[in-house]
Amino acid sequence: MLATGGCALLPGSAPEPFERPKPILPSEPDGTREGFQQQEPTWQSCGDALECADVYAPLDWDDPSGELITLNLVKHPAEGDSVGSLFVNPGGPGASGVEYVASGWRGIDEQVRRSYDVIGWDPRGVGGSSAVSCLDAPELDDYLFGLGDAEGLEVGSDAWIDAAFSESERFGSACAERTGPLLGHVGTGSTVQDLDMLRGIVGDPKLNYLGFSYGTYIGARYADAYPDRVGRLVLDGAMDPQTTQFEVVREQTRGFELALRAYVEDCLKRDDCPLSGSVDGAMEQIGEMLDGVDAQPLRGSDGRMLGAGTMLTAIITPLYSQGSWSYLDTLFETVAEGDADLALSLADSYYGRQDGVYLDNSTEAFTAINCLDYPVELDNARMREQAAELQRVAPTIGRFQGYGDIGCAAWPYKAAAERVGVTGAGADPILVVGTTGDPATPYRWAVSLADQLESGVLVTYRGEGHTAYGESACINKTVDRYLLHGTVPEQDPQCS
Repeated sequence: MLATGGCALLPGSAPEPFERPKPILPSEPDGTREGFQQQEPTWQSCGDALECADVYAPLDWDDPSGELITLNLVKHPAEGDSVGSLFVNPGGPGASGVEYVASGWRGIDEQVRRSYDVIGWDPRGVGGSSAVSCLDAPELDDYLFGLGDAEGLEVGSDAWIDAAFSESERFGSACAERTGPLLGHVGTGSTVQDLDMLRGIVGDPKLNYLGFSYGTYIGARYADAYPDRVGRLVLDGAMDPQTTQFEVVREQTRGFELALRAYVEDCLKRDDCPLSGSVDGAMEQIGEMLDGVDAQPLRGSDGRMLGAGTMLTAIITPLYSQGSWSYLDTLFETVAEGDADLALSLADSYYGRQDGVYLDNSTEAFTAINCLDYPVELDNARMREQAAELQRVAPTIGRFQGYGDIGCAAWPYKAAAERVGVTGAGADPILVVGTTGDPATPYRWAVSLADQLESGVLVTYRGEGHTAYGESACINKTVDRYLLHGTVPEQDPQCS
């Protein structure tokens, strides 16, 4: 399970789906890169102080005169005198930048909104842009919540791996059939070129950008590809561009285990904590709960089954933000009583599912983009070694996180990129924000990214949770000063 997404929404917190107007596309570009940047979008009113537009992009940037796709954008025009545009990406991969801006862009300062046209866009493969499509809702339910072909087989055995591979292969084939050639062109490399096209369309000589989580990977790759076009880039909840898929899983597994321990330590100080004993003892109780639903899944009131994988998703979802830890109290209480419904509801919030309907295609896009971004080869022996390492670094949850290579090894398109470092040589200063207790994008990744970028400036938030802008007055002040004035701190402010 990869968890590089932006912050998960919790039950009852999902915004109303954004009503997007019918697209009005510009004239088709002439098939040159310059032609794509010369598009004149038609901005339509689409809500309170919002404007929407759609533009073309080439399916394949290596063949810009070939098939076209479309990208969907939303803009909140500057409330004062505009200094340019600020593009925003909330993460994922697979999260909608349009929905993020339309729902109120949590945390962006009023003065920043006054000075910038804030623009969110759905990257290729996502949401209102030309999108990945794989399964209908009942089929996706079965894929995510069903017990699967490997049920009853020994985890990690050749038979279990073969069954899991076949299931992933069927999912990939469904994506290829319903999505078509776009499925092979949704990697981050293509999105970086789309972003530079959008910068040109709005007429900004340099890109101003705020990226969270996976959005930092887009920003870092942009800085490396177009360092002379870097304006003010904020990369919050940074990913390390060099990490392999297994390294991402290992570090996130370690991070969520540590975040779970932090929750347990806090919980045990309270009289109403559903856990008991020492921190180690309480972690063992959680592990036993996972083992219990693994051996004997619980049936929810809607008929879906709660196995260990879904239970782990339910645990991870509130760990994205310390303010959501209280959900874990009720989760552990209800599952101990044999009630699966809250656990399923928490997993629903992670997957963007509400009342049996998936509000977006983020789950499908997540897999499609990751499988083009992370090269993998199926090696049973290596996967078993990696699974053992995950259990060593995270004794409570690690044993349920292994064998992630199977999904992308079965994918119909091979990865289009290598995991290499970045330098952004010659770029203006870039702000890299890292949170010491971030479970999804560990702090060491921010340190590494700031070191890789020649002009990287590290800003540390000493706290818990995934991403920091909007969570800390100190971080907000530092980021806002940079976005408004281009000023970077002389030394890491070490916010807390």
